[in-house]
Amino acid sequence: MGFELQRVIVAGLLAGATLGLFGGVAYSGERTVLIGIEPDGRVSEVARRRLEGYLNTQGCTADIRFNSNDPARALVFRVGIPGAGESPALVAVNSAGDLPQPAWITRRSAGVRGLAELEDRDLATVAGQDPLGAELPVEALRKEGVSPDPGQLYEAGDYSSALGLLLHNNTHAAVSELGFVEPFLDKNGLVVTWSGPPLIAAAWYRHAGWREAAANCEQALVRRQREDDRQAFAAFPEWVAGFARHDSQHSEDSSQ
Repeated sequence: MGFELQRVIVAGLLAGATLGLFGGVAYSGERTVLIGIEPDGRVSEVARRRLEGYLNTQGCTADIRFNSNDPARALVFRVGIPGAGESPALVAVNSAGDLPQPAWITRRSAGVRGLAELEDRDLATVAGQDPLGAELPVEALRKEGVSPDPGQLYEAGDYSSALGLLLHNNTHAAVSELGFVEPFLDKNGLVVTWSGPPLIAAAWYRHAGWREAAANCEQALVRRQREDDRQAFAAFPEWVAGFARHDSQHSEDSSQ
């Protein structure tokens, strides 16, 4: 009789441990925030692991996935100008903490006085979906009557490479982002020939899976800067130095 009672007790303990184990997993799953990043190009796994690791230390139990369409996503980072009705939760900002501005950069020695003088010149752009890298600067050229042939546009992999083409005299001008390029101007003999208005060019958006747990993730993202971990920020365009709340000031800047 005692032996049978012992068996019942052991079985009960095992069942309780099993329920506790699975209950713990379920609870952990409820706390996990699924985060999507739609990178503008190829990104190494190192960037994902480092960003995920940082978020996990900040009270955000994150599961980061690149190019995922999972409907459970709570936050998604996307490059591009927001569409009609879209309202970002966080906007990407440059090194000055401002919304980015597209720019055309030339060598000071070239004496370029305006975009019209870039007609029939070789130009460096940045490949990908980032509107600052090609779309907006090329549109500015066309407004000045300059329509470069495809063979005159050299697509670089990032903003540093585009500047490199200019500095090595492979092109007559290069696109950039104003905050990103400003530290390089004087010491390299470069000037800003044109810059556009500030705008939202990349942002974090809330999706169907958003819940209160994701608020910790947003707060952690606002606190992190590129200078804190450049490897983690490789998941974002090179000009992105950090993130800010989509407040009224940023809304006003992007609409000007």
